[in-house]
Amino acid sequence: MESASHVLKDEEAEVKTKWGNQTLITEFVLLGFGDSQQLQIPLFLVFLVIYIFTMAGNILIIALVVTDRQLHMPMYFFLGNLSCLETCYTSTILPKILASFMTGVRTISVWGCTAQFYVFASLAGVECCLLATMSYDRYLAICKPLHYATIMKERLCFSLAVGSWINGFLAMSVMLYLMSRLSFCGPNEIEHFFCDLMPVIRISCSETQRMELVAVIFSSLFTLPPFLLTLTSYVFIISTILRIPSTTGRKKAFSTCSSHLIVVTIFYGTLIIVYVLPKNKTLIALNKVFSVFYTVLTPLVNPLIYSLRNKEVRGALKRLVQKCSYCFTRMETRVVFSQ
Repeated sequence: MESASHVLKDEEAEVKTKWGNQTLITEFVLLGFGDSQQLQIPLFLVFLVIYIFTMAGNILIIALVVTDRQLHMPMYFFLGNLSCLETCYTSTILPKILASFMTGVRTISVWGCTAQFYVFASLAGVECCLLATMSYDRYLAICKPLHYATIMKERLCFSLAVGSWINGFLAMSVMLYLMSRLSFCGPNEIEHFFCDLMPVIRISCSETQRMELVAVIFSSLFTLPPFLLTLTSYVFIISTILRIPSTTGRKKAFSTCSSHLIVVTIFYGTLIIVYVLPKNKTLIALNKVFSVFYTVLTPLVNPLIYSLRNKEVRGALKRLVQKCSYCFTRMETRVVFSQ
């Protein structure tokens, strides 16, 4: 009898410990890029520079698109949306990484982790839709120039942009609901530098097969069709460009479109590898590396590739600098006369 009572007490203790652990886990630890103290300062400086340039480049493009009337066209309207998205996208992840490098604190609350994933995943979905929309816009402008003005009207542009934003956040609301129902019994260490879905699922003690299936379905819907649409658009664009008589114009247009296609392929390719392809040990080990491409590098290079290499954007930037210098000169003159 005593042995039976001891077994019963041990089982009750195990149950209490299990449920106690579930209630005690209120935060996760993001393992990030390792514990090497020698790398903390260099990584902090690298990510700080990336964050500053990403924010400055995207905010500058937003300001140019809003203030310069010559950029009030469908192409630049979508570019402004993309820059706004990249600003939010970067600010969802990089500030937390920088804070962890600076303070050494890598913890994040469970609800903070869930919120970070929801915002990040929603913005990633919006970006997939926006990039596909932009490629279709360029296809019409280059391959169907006579029909471009009649098709890409203001109402359609607004509908495509708003539809991209709504689709991303609405679809990820399902993932948010499923993620909020997960239980965590321990351990609480996430093998990543932000709250991505798969690393969080791996440490959950709930049944996650349904959530993984939904994640694969949504990932496939938001990456494969937009990527195929973008790829098809650029195939037609490049084939049209190759028929341009001028060698100089052909080289310039081909250089621009090929750089667009490279960036888009890197973005979609890494997303597909991380979220759509079947997982094996090699891919799981490389997920952190692939994640750097679509979370850090893509928001950095998008302003350079899509906008700052553009002649019209450089012209708008020059006009903005002239306006600022003129206003500054007038302010100095007023100060001198007031004295």
